[in-house]
Amino acid sequence: MDSQRQDPQKIVCLLGLTGTGKSSLAASVAGYIGGEVINFDSRQVYKRFPVITAQPGPEELETCRHWLYGFLETDERLDAADFTDLARNRADRIRNQGHIPLLVGGTGLYLRSFLKGLAPIPKIPPEVQEGVRTHCRLYGPERLHQDLQKVDPEAAGRIHPRDRQRVTRALEVYQVTGRPISWWQEQPSDEIPCQVLPIGLWMDLEDLARRLKGRIESMIEAGAVEEARAAWERCPDEKAPGWSAIGCAEVLQFLLGRWTLDQALDEWFKKTRAYAKRQLTWFKREKDVVWLSPADRDRALEIVQRFLETSSRG
Repeated sequence: MDSQRQDPQKIVCLLGLTGTGKSSLAASVAGYIGGEVINFDSRQVYKRFPVITAQPGPEELETCRHWLYGFLETDERLDAADFTDLARNRADRIRNQGHIPLLVGGTGLYLRSFLKGLAPIPKIPPEVQEGVRTHCRLYGPERLHQDLQKVDPEAAGRIHPRDRQRVTRALEVYQVTGRPISWWQEQPSDEIPCQVLPIGLWMDLEDLARRLKGRIESMIEAGAVEEARAAWERCPDEKAPGWSAIGCAEVLQFLLGRWTLDQALDEWFKKTRAYAKRQLTWFKREKDVVWLSPADRDRALEIVQRFLETSSRG
């Protein structure tokens, strides 16, 4: 695509369900527009799990520059505030070079915080944080998730029951403010001064389920178990944030001798399918998304080209 048609005040977002081929399409789009990809998937940030979290492969990485993939250690956390700072800073650098940032991923909260800014949630006192997290250590995130379901069913519906960080954060906010975190996330905040084109990848959930099964099998063949074993040697802490990722948690149960491999794969598939449903619920609420099937590569390129050409004509 002619670089003169590009407008650095534009941002393209490629969002959608897990397993629909966002990384592949993103590489095609970014290569076509001379853009650079910024990840907004909360699990693809982890360095030790490139296979299990389906990070872009060599072919995609050669097409264009990719940012915020595989840089975090298993025992480190990246909350929405941290992500927003990193992603906005990187997007500014890309735009200052006259290129187009292309945000790609499936973590709706990360995308919303990038585009709209962070909710004006009051600071949580350390003693409240410690109290909720101690409760989580004693009873487990699934028990706290049940508590969250009672006070904030909307947030509970999009947070995985084993996601310690997000479950405890939601309960901390409710305990301090008396309002659910889902309410706070709808409040006005620091929106970025750019025009955004959101493109969403969608497919029938039954078709996606078959695709997800095949993808998990391919990940096993590509060394997912060996990858998790090596990560465990570096970070033998089951409570570390990186181990809460779908796939990582299930394979770890196999490595620790608690499940058979078949049990682990079955749970991995079930959790992934449930996650896809939660993603669909979240992204359907986003405005102005252009929904396409994974096979609509040419249509995606056409839409992006028209978006950028219109902007350059003012």
